[in-house]
Amino acid sequence: MTGIMPDKQPTPLLKNPHLWCFSTYFAEGFPFSIIRSVSALFFRDRGVSLEAVGLTTFFGLPWILKFFWGPLVDEFATKKRWLLAMQATLAVMIGAAAFLVPMPAAPRLIAILFFAGAFVAATHDIAIDGYYLAALDKAEQTKFLGYRIMAYRVAMLTGTGVIVTIGTAFSWMAAFLFAGLLLALLAAYHYFFLPECEEERRPFGKMLGLIARPRLLLNIGLAVAIVAGITLFFYSPLYDRIEQAVPLMQALTFPYLVGLGLLLTLVLLAVFRNKLAARLTRDPDSFYGKAFLTFMDQEKIGLVLAFIILARSGEFMVSSMTSAFAVDLGIKQHYGWIGGGIGLPASIAGALIGGWMISRFGLKRVIWPFLMAQNLTNVVYMLLANGLAGYLAVNTGAASPVFIGEGNLALFAGVTFFEQFASGLGTAVLTTFLMRICKMEFKAAHFAIGSGLMSLGGIVAGISSGFIASWLGYGNMFLVSFLISLPGMILLFWVPKK
Repeated sequence: MTGIMPDKQPTPLLKNPHLWCFSTYFAEGFPFSIIRSVSALFFRDRGVSLEAVGLTTFFGLPWILKFFWGPLVDEFATKKRWLLAMQATLAVMIGAAAFLVPMPAAPRLIAILFFAGAFVAATHDIAIDGYYLAALDKAEQTKFLGYRIMAYRVAMLTGTGVIVTIGTAFSWMAAFLFAGLLLALLAAYHYFFLPECEEERRPFGKMLGLIARPRLLLNIGLAVAIVAGITLFFYSPLYDRIEQAVPLMQALTFPYLVGLGLLLTLVLLAVFRNKLAARLTRDPDSFYGKAFLTFMDQEKIGLVLAFIILARSGEFMVSSMTSAFAVDLGIKQHYGWIGGGIGLPASIAGALIGGWMISRFGLKRVIWPFLMAQNLTNVVYMLLANGLAGYLAVNTGAASPVFIGEGNLALFAGVTFFEQFASGLGTAVLTTFLMRICKMEFKAAHFAIGSGLMSLGGIVAGISSGFIASWLGYGNMFLVSFLISLPGMILLFWVPKK
């Protein structure tokens, strides 16, 4: 039975949640920033198309699917053991990316590596969120919400600030090496000092036996082989000959075909959603069945699910393109210090103020204005892109871009400040909302289900962002991102806010 371990008394220093809340949530946010944000700027800096940059949102797929294996983190081993294993693995994978940078096929190889790393990072998130919910009671969870989000935002902006600055000013090899080393140090610290807060229900080895069934391994191997085969086909001489023989294939580039494939996958998931749900819950006494059934047993669950899916769609569309936007403006060398020196304080302020206002006034009174502030960021970016359209036309793809001027650079920094502050507010209320719908027995699984569904609308919007920006320009893309955020805000009038 999971619970506080009476025989494990941490030292007074380790009893203080400020210490481990910061270190664990920094460790959660940092690989997310490398895989989801820094990678987009790296790929655009290496000349990758906007459509392909938009497809890096596909790296967020594991955060959508993580509810499939979220119950495993609750059922086997402990949250601490899970997060240590995932942190060490991420350190190795991100460090390995550094040695791929000099290769001619670096963007393609690093994309494959980061996609695999995204599954590890998503599992890492499940473990850390579950640890937080297991180690603190509800009052403490609310008390440390702002601090937890602050640590996550510091990690995000360490990636977009420090790592990007190293990559653009020195080399991307040094940047990825430093990122991997930082994660390795965090893993070592948590191994020696992070206190245990629970006992394992079932040993980790039992899970390995469950996974290592021949049929499951065969299906996984088949899926990997199909993906690898399709990828190799698109870069083979045979595909080159087909492309030359069929003019339509020249228009359907690899990013377009991947986008169409993702859209088809989502349609199939929607069509077969009932069969999928029935399969997952066919045994109501299993930990899978209980986790999903208890999550669905909530007031107005249809509205809740719709709100969760739509809540961050506009924000994800913007965040998928901001780094490419900076590169095409010709200010990639400034993006690091703007993110770290301007965005970081704003993000911390937004997280702390958001957490304090939720505890002071309640979630119901602040959630709508906070989300409105978050989504108004899209409109501000639209105005900025339209105002700097001339520089975008001149600097996109230019070897020696024209400087946009001190005034415009300050304007970009001001928009970044507002974006990060509003994002901190939005993250505070949405995280609180997800925590309120978690049942105590399935804390990690329910939070994984909720956060995974919240990423669903975001990944569809993010994947489309590169295509829309390529077709209509950055200004119109930011306008579209605001429009798709409106349905989620409208649903707030009917969604229960516990």
